[in-house]
Amino acid sequence: MKSLTWAPLSALALAAAALAPATHAADMKSVAVTAIVEHPALDAVRDGVKDGLKAAGFEEGKNLKWQYQSAQGNTGTAAQIARKFVGDKPDAIVAIATPSAQAVIAATKNVPVVFSAVTDPVAAKLVKNWEPSKNNVTGVSDLLALDKQIDLIKQVVPNAKRVGMVYNPGEANSVVVVKEMKDLLSKQGMTLVEASAPRSVDVGSAARSLVGKVDVIYTNTDNNVVSSYESLVKVGQEAKLPLIASDTDSVKRGAIAALGINYRDLGEQTGRMVARILKGENPGDIKPETTTKMELFVNPGAAEKQGVKLPEALVKSAAQVVQ
Repeated sequence: MKSLTWAPLSALALAAAALAPATHAADMKSVAVTAIVEHPALDAVRDGVKDGLKAAGFEEGKNLKWQYQSAQGNTGTAAQIARKFVGDKPDAIVAIATPSAQAVIAATKNVPVVFSAVTDPVAAKLVKNWEPSKNNVTGVSDLLALDKQIDLIKQVVPNAKRVGMVYNPGEANSVVVVKEMKDLLSKQGMTLVEASAPRSVDVGSAARSLVGKVDVIYTNTDNNVVSSYESLVKVGQEAKLPLIASDTDSVKRGAIAALGINYRDLGEQTGRMVARILKGENPGDIKPETTTKMELFVNPGAAEKQGVKLPEALVKSAAQVVQ
């Protein structure tokens, strides 16, 4: 009798075991993440996305398939990655920085796309406006209030009249910032002097071209510049030319000060948005977001090497003082 009872139970157990992988597979969600290049700010966004997803209940290896690829600064590679990811048919694609977002959005009208660390998604033609797109795209912007950036420049270099800016003219974000900075500076009796760096290897020579022409160099979140920031710092130190950044991670690498976004937090905000899509929301119904949380980082040692002394009040007000 015992053997007769045992056999059906074994069969039921085997049937349950056979069904388990299928159930697990049905619960599994997939997210593909790409960035135009690897540097501290964009890496922080990527890691933040993963943290945001985990906090929302989606964890790699359990119920989340996660893949990541960097385009290593190459827009052609970004387009290849975009096509590959679209072919994989994930539940969502996260595109970090404008060039990667443009490549992914050009490659699909069906797969949900969430952009992140994009300064002006409207100017970059990722969305028509800041309202829900009603298509497959939404995301989180790292748009900064440039008037506050100019206030910081004036606090660090009070007599500055000529502000230099190294940027990639092929990056939509940077073109928008240059235009707005010109307008804002002119209203304060200041001028912007541009230096073009179409490739990351051009950043150092572009910075050198500004020596003797400007009182300070301001850098936005241009990916070419941020990925080669050390070459900019070298010029700043040699020429005693102060560097003010908008990316707080650049302060750790030699900028004097930055009033910027915490990119890990921005990534977590993006991850929460992706989680909403994984739970069934339509990306076209989710309004693009920005962040209002700003942090001031200062580096007194870098200031000394670049020929200025930071005001004590500014140092005391900083969220982080880099030693």
